[in-house]
Amino acid sequence: MPIYSIISGSGSYLPSRAIRNADFLDHTFYNDEGVKLEQTNEEIISKFTAITGIFERRYVTADLVASDIAFFAAEAALLDAGTDPEQLDYIIFAHNFGDVREDTRSSDLVPALASRVKSRLGIKNTATVCYDLPFGCAGWLQGIIQADLYIRSGEAKKILVIGAETLSRITDPHNRDCMLFADGAGAVVLEACQSKFPVGILSHSTRTYADQAYVLKMGSSNHPEPFLPEQLVLKMQGRTLYEHALKAVPALIRETMDKAGLAIENMNTLLIHQANRKMDEAILKRVYQAFGCQEIPEKIMPLTVETLGNSSVATLPTLYDLISKGELPGYQIKGGDQLVFASVGAGINVNAIVYRVPELIK
Repeated sequence: MPIYSIISGSGSYLPSRAIRNADFLDHTFYNDEGVKLEQTNEEIISKFTAITGIFERRYVTADLVASDIAFFAAEAALLDAGTDPEQLDYIIFAHNFGDVREDTRSSDLVPALASRVKSRLGIKNTATVCYDLPFGCAGWLQGIIQADLYIRSGEAKKILVIGAETLSRITDPHNRDCMLFADGAGAVVLEACQSKFPVGILSHSTRTYADQAYVLKMGSSNHPEPFLPEQLVLKMQGRTLYEHALKAVPALIRETMDKAGLAIENMNTLLIHQANRKMDEAILKRVYQAFGCQEIPEKIMPLTVETLGNSSVATLPTLYDLISKGELPGYQIKGGDQLVFASVGAGINVNAIVYRVPELIK
């Protein structure tokens, strides 16, 4: 009987600090040449809100780092799945900056954050293999794809896939883009399932556009204070990334749906990386256009970016967890639903999967 990969449990951690747009009124913003912007902060924030749809985002408290919040999400996912941590074959931890303490703003990457989570979980089984996956914002979904390959090959039966980031500690407070980013963590347990009928992950696709590799990168602050010369912050060519995503993401979604034999009218929900509202809505429109459809059903694409911001690898697992737990009003996941996941991020990396929810779900 064929083996498929299904999500048996999920968990997430939403930081307690809610940062509203008004909290940026006392910032001083500069352009990439280090020149102070002429617009008032009220004008800057108003335009930002209109474009991105973001009103609020979450930041971790000073005592927490990425591996801490990943542990919280992982523990919740294992409990939801009813999985003994000792039974895990792999822990795959998607992140890009490691543990970044508030006082140093520098990346701590050794040992691997996946190993730190394993230690916190108290797992003694040495066959539980741990590794980190830096893949831009598309990292968590790529971890799911890798886990699916392990499971289908017979190499593994249960895999914990985590996405966690504290972007608030690597952004430039003097760059308007800092308002996009947030902190968060999400995790799922992916499990082997024998089934006569296709279920779980039905297809997946990934692309890397290295000619656009430096659209997202680390660089110097737009203004040196309060940074040391060697301190790097996240830099983004937002317009270039936006234009590339509008071409690459819908095309890859179409390819992945075609692989699974999924018609657009049979897609129940599109779960897309929560970059910003404008980009996600434009991608949705182009996905339907790729299938020759102009009319888009209501409630087909849930959004959390308005209140949670862009937490990179954490947006998709958090979104899935909130819906599956009934915590996102107006959305639900039912047995038999056909979901499409898609993400885009630094690299530029783009990926997508088609997932059929098992008929018997919690």
